[in-house]
Amino acid sequence: MSKQGNKTGILYLIPTSLGEEDIDHIWPAGHRQLVDSLDIFIVENVRTARRFLRRAGYTKNFDGVIFNVLDKRTADHDLLSFLQPNLSGCHTGLLSEAGSPCIADPGQKVVALAHKHHIRVTPLTGPSSIMLALMASGMNGQHFQFHGYLPIEKSDRLKKIREIEDESMRTGVTQIFMETPYRNNALVEDLTRHCKPGTQICIAADLTRESEYILTQSAAQWKQSGLPQLHKRPAIFLLWA
Repeated sequence: MSKQGNKTGILYLIPTSLGEEDIDHIWPAGHRQLVDSLDIFIVENVRTARRFLRRAGYTKNFDGVIFNVLDKRTADHDLLSFLQPNLSGCHTGLLSEAGSPCIADPGQKVVALAHKHHIRVTPLTGPSSIMLALMASGMNGQHFQFHGYLPIEKSDRLKKIREIEDESMRTGVTQIFMETPYRNNALVEDLTRHCKPGTQICIAADLTRESEYILTQSAAQWKQSGLPQLHKRPAIFLLWA
């Protein structure tokens, strides 16, 4: 466990893969050596974090590695303990379950706390499904808004869809959102049935995987061409009116 003398250690934000793609496709060459030097991590799930690290070439024995779990059950008052190693001069790594940390991800709470305690935060280059979908959508990349998950109840979801469509028509801002994979098909049906015919809808599924699917069409074109099967496929949705 390397220390930096009297300096605080760095909190590295480590992007993980979106699927089972080769690590060389998502990480610059220097990431492997840096990540392999760490033995303290903040993760959402220890099992998946270990699996990813091994696939990424991590060589240390996990028996000597510390994994602090940050998920929806983690209390805010526990977060500072995750950063104690940094305050003592050790570097740590924050991993997301998929893609880049702190984007649609609980890691932002730790990063905010790190800044409060003057701990250096260093983001590493890697994939973000939200940014990849926006890049490939052909929609407005200058002005965009991410909504996270839309409401579960159908009436509330339709109301939200109308709201963001109206906002896009008024401002030209691309609207980005996601859904739990097993509810993808219901969301797409709502979008194509209830959006105005000319509203552009992008579906970006299985990003970076061999089964990757990205297509932007108007609501009217989606109705005519038919909808892809998205059940249990991770996807990002974009709307531009």
